[in-house]
Amino acid sequence: MNVQVILSEDVPNLGRTGDVVKVRAGYARNFLLPRHLAVEANQKNLREFEHHKRMAMLKRERQKNQAVALKEKVEALTLVIKARAGEEGKLFGSVTNIDIERALREHGLDIERRKIHLPEPLKQLGDFSVPIRLEAEVEASLKLQVAPE
Repeated sequence: MNVQVILSEDVPNLGRTGDVVKVRAGYARNFLLPRHLAVEANQKNLREFEHHKRMAMLKRERQKNQAVALKEKVEALTLVIKARAGEEGKLFGSVTNIDIERALREHGLDIERRKIHLPEPLKQLGDFSVPIRLEAEVEASLKLQVAPE
């Protein structure tokens, strides 16, 4: 006998979160339900799940809009970081994502350093373009200028 369940989490070879699937009664009773991987697909649970889905979608949309606004601010900014350098333009240290995070914070932009994707620390003077991943689908490009002190 088959029963319908709503998946609470991704289950390999069965479905993704939110899918309504038919499974054997024993599989649901002995595996999915005790591990909280699924809930029974009755009218109440379906309505509740749809509500949660709408709320999550609205929250995700709001976060994306905030990320797009932040992207515009970041791309309008040219960040200048002063560093000690030798004669040929080589830095005595390096400019890392931590330094970029501090400089952005001084300009009033609060971006975590994990979101700043610097392939390797900058060890030269010059102009650089640094990608910043603000959200899953929103990536900004920061103009960075490393200048001598």
